[in-house]
Amino acid sequence: MYSAKNHMFVICAYKENHHIETTIQSLLNQSVKSRILLSTSTPNEFLKGICAKYKIPMIVNPERKGAGCDWNYAYDHADTELVTIAHQDDFYEPEYVEKIIESINNHKEDDVIMAFTDYYEYKKNKKVMTNKLLKIKRIMNWPLTKKRLQNSIWMRNRILSFGSPICCPAVTYVKKNAGDSIFDTKYINSCDYKTWVELAKLKGAFVYVPEPLIAHRIYAGSATTANLSENIRAKEDLEIFNLFWPMPIAKFINNIYKTSEKSNIV
Repeated sequence: MYSAKNHMFVICAYKENHHIETTIQSLLNQSVKSRILLSTSTPNEFLKGICAKYKIPMIVNPERKGAGCDWNYAYDHADTELVTIAHQDDFYEPEYVEKIIESINNHKEDDVIMAFTDYYEYKKNKKVMTNKLLKIKRIMNWPLTKKRLQNSIWMRNRILSFGSPICCPAVTYVKKNAGDSIFDTKYINSCDYKTWVELAKLKGAFVYVPEPLIAHRIYAGSATTANLSENIRAKEDLEIFNLFWPMPIAKFINNIYKTSEKSNIV
């Protein structure tokens, strides 16, 4: 059985982002306390000051090769069995760690690859609990509310063949089952989606907690908004869709998927 002492948040920080204090405070305010580490490939006085203020250790990735590389460095340096890669823009509800560990403990110890919760959007200082995109993702994730389907490789592939309904910072990984350096390093934006596709091939469970326990912040300066506006995500998602479908069908699904992502553009 796992407890909070087996869990660590690793915050991936980039340059100077003033939303990061909200992220840190949400981690400190968890109903059960776990460890916190900050990882960055862009060390600066701002981040040093934040870490000193909240007494959080900081590690520095010597390579600047994109999000996947940063996430792998953060993930690999967590010395706990369970790890959550927290993004500097987003923040967590107080019950996140408690509920995620509870969901993992409902399975055999060697059975879970990763567990993740539902999420909501935080836009213009307001919580957006539902919209078209969130509804679609909740429908896609619904089969994984059934314990008997969480271990189904076939079901995971069917879900992921229509897009990624998983919010990256909502995921907690069981490291011994997921493996080392799990994140894709080829893609700029869709490295998380490609990672789910690869992890979905493994024996074990994708555990879904259908409670919105993390806020995904949407604002003009976010990487998500920038990559959508530059059409980076659409190009990368098309490649991933093409792993499941012939190109004409992949293009059709990608066009629908692009339309549903409009709530991520400010």
